[in-house]
Amino acid sequence: VEEKGMDPFQAAIEGTREIGLAVLATTLSLMAVFVPIGFMQGIIGRFMSSFGLTASFAIGVSLIVSFTLTPMLAARLIKPHKKEEENPNLEFNFEGERQPLEIHGDGMIENRKPKTENDSSKNSWFYRYIDGTYTWLLKFSMAHRWLIVGLCVLVFLSIVPLFMFVGKNFLPVDDQSQFEISIRAPEGYSLSATSQLFERIATEVRKLEGVTDTLTTIGGGQQQIVNNGTVYVRLSDIGERSGSQEELMVAARELLKNFPPELRTGVQPVQAFSGGGFRNANVQFIISGPDLKKLEEYSAKLLEKMKTIPDAVDVDSTLISGKPEVQLEVDRDTAADLGVRIGDVSQALNTLVAGTEATTFNEGTDQYEVRVRAINNFRTDVEGLKRLVVPSSKVGLVSLDRLVKVKEGTGPSSVDRVNRQRQVTLLANTKPGGSATSITGAIDAYVKELTLPAGYTTGYVGQSKELGKSLFYFALAIALSFIFMYIVLAAQFESFIHPVTILLTLPLSIPFGIVSLLVMGQTVNIFSGLGLLLLFGVVKKNAILQIDHTNNLRERGMERYEAIIQANRDRLRPILMTTIALVAGMIPLVVSTGAGAGTNRSIGVLVVGGQSLCLLLTLLAVPVFYSLFDDVTQWRIFSRGGDFSSRTFGSLKRRFATATSSLSNSK
Repeated sequence: VEEKGMDPFQAAIEGTREIGLAVLATTLSLMAVFVPIGFMQGIIGRFMSSFGLTASFAIGVSLIVSFTLTPMLAARLIKPHKKEEENPNLEFNFEGERQPLEIHGDGMIENRKPKTENDSSKNSWFYRYIDGTYTWLLKFSMAHRWLIVGLCVLVFLSIVPLFMFVGKNFLPVDDQSQFEISIRAPEGYSLSATSQLFERIATEVRKLEGVTDTLTTIGGGQQQIVNNGTVYVRLSDIGERSGSQEELMVAARELLKNFPPELRTGVQPVQAFSGGGFRNANVQFIISGPDLKKLEEYSAKLLEKMKTIPDAVDVDSTLISGKPEVQLEVDRDTAADLGVRIGDVSQALNTLVAGTEATTFNEGTDQYEVRVRAINNFRTDVEGLKRLVVPSSKVGLVSLDRLVKVKEGTGPSSVDRVNRQRQVTLLANTKPGGSATSITGAIDAYVKELTLPAGYTTGYVGQSKELGKSLFYFALAIALSFIFMYIVLAAQFESFIHPVTILLTLPLSIPFGIVSLLVMGQTVNIFSGLGLLLLFGVVKKNAILQIDHTNNLRERGMERYEAIIQANRDRLRPILMTTIALVAGMIPLVVSTGAGAGTNRSIGVLVVGGQSLCLLLTLLAVPVFYSLFDDVTQWRIFSRGGDFSSRTFGSLKRRFATATSSLSNSK
């Protein structure tokens, strides 16, 4: 309406027809980005599947809206300007509009419309400056194509060092106004002593600024260990305190140093899920094998190494020795002479000391277990243990003091087993700003130095294991997205070569996204991975607009160089408009505060920074790649492939154009 003086109704039809195939290709290829997310497996699938399917459905609906509601509203709401008087100096350009011709020094012909009071925003001084600068850069890039290619190669190669340098965690750091302190008192602490210790710690924690409540839990879990528990810490709302959750967690770690060094403590956020393993630690590494003493030796060495890792805090092990115990060594010869089996001794001790369920007692609708065991004096006193009796096939009952030698010592409080193998789990949290992958990488290097013998295995559980899975699933989703996008774009452009031009620009956005994460102090996590896929969709959309318009101008008879320059200048404004709109829409995610702000920031920072920083490079790289691959299509083998692709996919384009023409004629 502004640029060609068309009637709004006809302009809506022509505008929809001109960009219809580009919009269709953009929408379908964008759906190709999100559909693989909807079918991710594992815990990450629970986070992402609903988002991927919802986004795909919403994008499909937006396609219908763009072909129906948007043209209708444009035809009804956009008011036509007054027609300009005929100017004899006007000539028709390839778009069919009358504009004066301006010949540049390089021989290129440019259409320039005379200024009127109804002139469009394209002729504002601000946009003319942007357009002139971009045109100069574009011509320079086309004259030095291999320089741009070399720059793109350097940007692409920077992905590896940048990815190695940036921190990687499973979930982003989020201020939930709560955290927990895991505490294990020295072995031998009674329930009352542990309770007093925990209350002292909770009292000191409540003195921290921003802490409102604490909740102490002792003896929780399946093992119900009386010297083990947690202190849940509730904070005031983010706006009501000066320190962040991470700062208060650091203060809590410093506070715990004032208590006995024998305490084994850990400070970590309250996790939404544990992912298996122990204590919800960020890094959980297991060593399993047949010999407990060897496991204790290997885990102790590795534990000392882990304490030297810069990003690791709260380093601990589930193998805890030093618990007082009474060791009974059976005299097998004496037992055989008295007719006592070793199994009977073990079973008797288990029944008398640990107890066994003998029956149940019913009272109304309630049912109670009845456990039988020796009275306290026989269970806690060495002399009492000696007086316990076991059955004999020869003499009836035999006291233990005739069969065993009693020794007092210490041992592990518990021994974990997986698949009948003894197991030790090493735990660590990441310090503020730290990376879980830097810890796991150091652990892997230390394990190689240990040279574990055959029969001993290692691995990760919990969040560490899920982080590895998430990286694999995202790599798979990106690979599938590239395949689906190539199929859609090949059908759109009737070429097996030009879709590669678009897909090559997508990796160029990755380094800029990672740089944005580094500058803003963010890490790579499952939500920043989602932001990367969003970034792919935006960059791909810009490239489609550039290449589609270039092909249209060439079909109308314009030479390739002039078509590339003119098409990219024509599409500069809509690309800038959509990019600025996207960045503006994402800024609230970047600056958001409150619960969930960490998740929002992971997505927003990568999309805003990545798209803003890579915009100029992609605007220059797309036309350069287009011209290079167009040269490739002139080779004999590719020209045959181009003819095949045109025959294969050409029918889709003709049918869409026919349908659009029929729709406009019917109106």
